Amino acid sequence: MMILNNTTVLGTGVLGSQIIFQTAYHGLPVTGYDINEAALETASKRLDLLVTRYAEFFDGGDLTKAQAARDSILLTTDLAEAVKDADLVIEAVPEALQIKQDTYERLAQVAPERTVFATNSSTLLPSMIAPHTKRPEKFLALHYANEVWKNNTGEVMGTAQTGEEAYEAVVDFAERTGLVPIRVLKEQPGYVLNSLLVPLLQAASGLLVNGVADVPTIDKTWKIATGAPKGPFEIYDIVGLNTAYNISSMGDETNKKFAALLKTEYIDKGKLGQATGEGFYKYQ
Repeated sequence: MMILNNTTVLGTGVLGSQIIFQTAYHGLPVTGYDINEAALETASKRLDLLVTRYAEFFDGGDLTKAQAARDSILLTTDLAEAVKDADLVIEAVPEALQIKQDTYERLAQVAPERTVFATNSSTLLPSMIAPHTKRPEKFLALHYANEVWKNNTGEVMGTAQTGEEAYEAVVDFAERTGLVPIRVLKEQPGYVLNSLLVPLLQAASGLLVNGVADVPTIDKTWKIATGAPKGPFEIYDIVGLNTAYNISSMGDETNKKFAALLKTEYIDKGKLGQATGEGFYKYQ
């Protein structure tokens, strides 16, 4: 069986950084790549914060294992260097089809032939990207949930061209890095998780932009009436408003109206969600 150990993660945003740390914490060598030093500086701060999160969640506050994982992580802006030894490349770049396609065009030129590629796209079908990978039989989706250390599903979804060996190798990788593999049996926009979650978030954004209720009221209603721990706008803040904007921009008129609201009232003002300390809510 193909064994995937050396891992490279393309994109070091909120979720990309979590994928990097999750992989390192479970003992596999991992390199994070991003497009410039400023992005890596931000990533480094995110990874430092994750030391405490992992130590508290897994080790009763003992920092030893989490700090060792942090120290093992390599970060670089050199794509060829990042992937030269990679068994698996996990792509977590912005949720925009053209950006992803361009990324794979460049990646295919420098990655070893044996390397398996996996997209963490939340909504795009991997078959929309596969032709740009130059190795469709070794390309599929591996979707992580936010706060992966506790919400540890790993949705594995191939295309009609994905080889069984690559698929099973990614399932194995998911298990070895602390995930519960979710075998998605056919291509589905949003996989299982986001096929359930996105309609909730879109319903909430529709209520907001159509003036039916304000943010606190929508969240309060959902939490009290269902027992859910978080409301939809609290979830938006966790996911990140840039991601919400990219997805909403591709939707219907109501979604585009929400995207416009996100851009003018939040993104343009630096309010990107929990990662920046403010989105729909303020955070410490």
